[in-house]
Amino acid sequence: METAPAACRVIRSGEAYEGKQGLTYLAGLTAGISMTVLVLPDGARARTHLHRGIETAAYLIEGRAEMFYGDRLQEHVDVSAGDYVYIPPDVPHLVMNRSGASARALVAHTAPSDQDGIVLLPELDALV
Repeated sequence: METAPAACRVIRSGEAYEGKQGLTYLAGLTAGISMTVLVLPDGARARTHLHRGIETAAYLIEGRAEMFYGDRLQEHVDVSAGDYVYIPPDVPHLVMNRSGASARALVAHTAPSDQDGIVLLPELDALV
């Protein structure tokens, strides 16, 4: 018995929503992986969190952003438009925008929803 080929489909960008991390996303792909657009106005700051068992990849479309990561948020990277960022599973991180202008990123997770596996770490928020 032959099986029908998997269907390709177009997903239209959806409504804006606030994620558990406190940042604004535009609804996008939710299947075996998820992909959304993250909007970071100047002054935006995520709640410190990790993604339990889930990898994260981001591509900064425009603007600049910063990310602090590690057990005590001791590591820091500056990200500019055109940069890719990879975050392994279970790594605490905090994303922020102090650049003076808006930033946008395309964010993908190895989970059906970008909100799956999020563990908030409020005890780390005051470190940055």
